[in-house]
Amino acid sequence: MELLTIGAFARAARLTPKALRLYDELGLLPPAAVDPHSGYRLYEPGQLDRARLIAALRRAGMPLADVRAVCGLDRAAAATAIDAYWRRVSADTAARARVVTDLVEQLSGGSSTMSDTRPALGFRHAVRCEAGAVRDSNEDTAYASGNLLAVADGLRGPGGAAASAAAVDALKPLELSDAPAAELLATLAGAVQSAERTVRDAATDEHQPITTLTALLRRGSQLALVHVGDTRAYLLRGGELFRLTQDHTYVQSLVDQGRLAPDQVAAHPQRALLVRALGAGGNQVEADLALRTALVGDRYLLCSDGISAVVGQEALHRALGGAGDPESAVGRLVDLAYGEGAPDNIACVVADVVAD
Repeated sequence: MELLTIGAFARAARLTPKALRLYDELGLLPPAAVDPHSGYRLYEPGQLDRARLIAALRRAGMPLADVRAVCGLDRAAAATAIDAYWRRVSADTAARARVVTDLVEQLSGGSSTMSDTRPALGFRHAVRCEAGAVRDSNEDTAYASGNLLAVADGLRGPGGAAASAAAVDALKPLELSDAPAAELLATLAGAVQSAERTVRDAATDEHQPITTLTALLRRGSQLALVHVGDTRAYLLRGGELFRLTQDHTYVQSLVDQGRLAPDQVAAHPQRALLVRALGAGGNQVEADLALRTALVGDRYLLCSDGISAVVGQEALHRALGGAGDPESAVGRLVDLAYGEGAPDNIACVVADVVAD
């Protein structure tokens, strides 16, 4: 059997040579042989399954000591151990979320007594989702209810529409969940992982569907925001418009690195190239998560790039601020997109925070 060099083995296992050297030193993954002259580590192809398992466990954040234990188990026992590990992580995350929520309340001048007297909040919302002026299909999905706002943009092609719908559908059960507000982020993170599994399971040999996802989940006055891709969320508060999300695109990474000016993004030929999306790449997606406090009078906009790519922020600001209700705001935004030729699918949710 032909042995693989450490470089070839690292590429096949989606690890780095540095990681392989560490795993050798720890006894997790010793090479099959070491060249006596050069000292190069050599690996058998049969070691790839173990290497990929180690890589996946490390991406999930599992400590090396636990990785060692899992690697010594049979498949069924390993699956049980991994599930138990993730349950511990989820419980720890929920506990930390409760601490953070309490701290935010305390530092912002709130208290448990004050929160009990706050008015119950809800969303008054409007939704539009259509193919635009030149597309013959629509891969976007938009959804709104009293507790959930969501927009997803599926990659054009087979499975794109199903992928965006699956991403939003994975969040809908959370509308009825009785989980406390402090556990919102952990709950939402789990739902996103479920959504990505569904999208990946729909892959074929010819096509891998992918989708973006941006959503707000409400519990009382708390809003949990999840974001992957280049769909966006905005907040109009006190007459000012704030963008709540950052695009996970190649051109945005160039802007972040100082290699591209923000005003050059719209004309860049790779402006739509995603670096993060559900179903994309070989690794589990990393979603942006944030917890916010809703105030009566807030107006939220979630939209696909069918609006944000052609309607500037000043025009968005005027449309959102000048409309009396969400339905009128949605109508103005869609009209603006059509005024710019509507070259892409349009998905748009506008929601006002109101006292129930």
